Amino acid sequence: MNDTEKTPVVPLPSALARPLAAAGALVTIASTFMSWTWTSDFPGDLTVYGYPAGLQVITLVSALIALAYTLAGYNIRGLERINPSGSNNTPALFALGTFGVVWYTVIAIAVDLNGLVNVDPGGFVAAVGSLLLAVGALGLPLDRKTEDSLTKPSWAQRRLLGVFHHALRFLRLAKPALPRTPRAKTAVERIIITVGTGIGLIVFTYGIGIDNQASETFIGYLIAIGLGAWALAHAGLLERYSTLCARHKGFAATLGFVAAVIFPFTQSEDHNANVGVNILIFATVALGLNIVVGLTGLLDLGYVAFLGVGAYAAAIVSGSEYSPVSGVHFPFWAAALTGMAASLVFGVLIGAPTLRLRGDYLAIVTLGFGEIFRITVNNLDGTSGPNVTRGPNGITQIPDLEIFGFQLGNAHDFAGFHLGRFANYLFLMLIVTAIVVLVFTRAADSRIGRSWIAIREDETAATAMGINGFRVKLVAFALGASLAGLAGTVMAHVNFSVNPQPYQFAGAAPPNSAFLLAAVVLGGMGTVSGPLLGAAVLYLVPEKLQFLQNYELLAFGLALVLLMRFRPEGIIANRRRQLEFHEIGQLDVPDQKTLTDEPAGTKAGA
Repeated sequence: MNDTEKTPVVPLPSALARPLAAAGALVTIASTFMSWTWTSDFPGDLTVYGYPAGLQVITLVSALIALAYTLAGYNIRGLERINPSGSNNTPALFALGTFGVVWYTVIAIAVDLNGLVNVDPGGFVAAVGSLLLAVGALGLPLDRKTEDSLTKPSWAQRRLLGVFHHALRFLRLAKPALPRTPRAKTAVERIIITVGTGIGLIVFTYGIGIDNQASETFIGYLIAIGLGAWALAHAGLLERYSTLCARHKGFAATLGFVAAVIFPFTQSEDHNANVGVNILIFATVALGLNIVVGLTGLLDLGYVAFLGVGAYAAAIVSGSEYSPVSGVHFPFWAAALTGMAASLVFGVLIGAPTLRLRGDYLAIVTLGFGEIFRITVNNLDGTSGPNVTRGPNGITQIPDLEIFGFQLGNAHDFAGFHLGRFANYLFLMLIVTAIVVLVFTRAADSRIGRSWIAIREDETAATAMGINGFRVKLVAFALGASLAGLAGTVMAHVNFSVNPQPYQFAGAAPPNSAFLLAAVVLGGMGTVSGPLLGAAVLYLVPEKLQFLQNYELLAFGLALVLLMRFRPEGIIANRRRQLEFHEIGQLDVPDQKTLTDEPAGTKAGA
């Protein structure tokens, strides 16, 4: 039964809608080469004719893409390939993205500079052009849900459908092996993956390069990126690209690593490399938490404490004059092992007496452990307790790392590029992240990884099948804690110090337990790329939107509410989570080929 119908949002004659949208796109494109305001006080300097800048660049790119998708509806040779689904929702969403960026810019100019009088003719031309583009695109026949599609299947129906899907998949796997993909086709697919990775690097580099004081530009960037990603999903391009990446998983992972290595060479400021380092630290810890939450189904609300244990352990043995053992100076590999070992021991000590609990009880115990850790290190100051952590002052002046004679604290010139201190640490964190990803994927694809998934789905049934639930959960807890400790080791050296303040349940900025858990849920539980993306979003948005400093938790809460309403399975989800959360008519998504990207939704304490 078809659960969608093709109807326009704006009632326009079918012969008029597409030309109107194309004309609006052309007007909007032309407006970006005009002045939008008379003063350079507005971020981006939108005063120059013939040279788009700031929000004009975002508008120009969005309008060009909207024009291309609008013209694709005329079946122009070559353009039809950019919209495999043939849906008019794609140009409509790009049109709305362009409209949102332009009208937000015009309103922001009027508000920031006190009046519409500060908007130059180019701004008004852009506003009219984007309005025509949006009206024309919304006048196209769009795929819209019917009343029948609003009736969701019951939980039992979704589970039955999931069993049916996996039975069909098993039958497909039982078929004779298909012929190998021709080399020419393989080469084309790898070129497509390379181009996609390059585009992703450009988009990320542009976003992270936006000045922290230019919050208006970053908001426009978010509008364009959000609606653009939604549009590409309707076009079917994201589905095809994810299928290609799954088919060439090793090649795609290598390209992602290469793109991350290239990133520091694209930045003129070391501050952006610092942001990249912190994102990787946050993402690495989130991947460790993903073992506990995403694969095993244990709701841990105090996970950030393991990051703190690793950071403090490394700080104590790294040669700081404020360390209680200031004469001890371990090399990096020994400090990293010390941090991992300390976190692993604490993971076992906390997990052994508590992992027999389930659900809310386990969550409360882990929350208590996180608070106990923070309060304890805050009191080990020589007054309330023995002088181990120096209390709220923390352990400071931690020296920079030196690896194989290479001093990470010094700037270096390489092939004509100047790489600062944070760029050096970024390369180190890339290696650490690669190790954590390797451990995660190998563990998830192993026998114990399948045991984790069985425990998550139904611990009672898994125990009845002979799985030692307590031992399996304790291994997950210990492994996740040790990975967090490894990231904490690097974080202590990057920040020159450790103190109790970040290691709390919730705060205005990461890392804290709430943000770590949100990164896993936002990105997609049980996947590898999901927590990496979730951590990048949750760290980058507060970093760029400085004006929300006093309202970050409010904005964060509203974002989570919207996510749970419209994308409960996370940004990068797998088939099983979509089977659980969406209507039957929306379940046609690509198969996942590896266990690490297949786990279903987490059931806390299951």
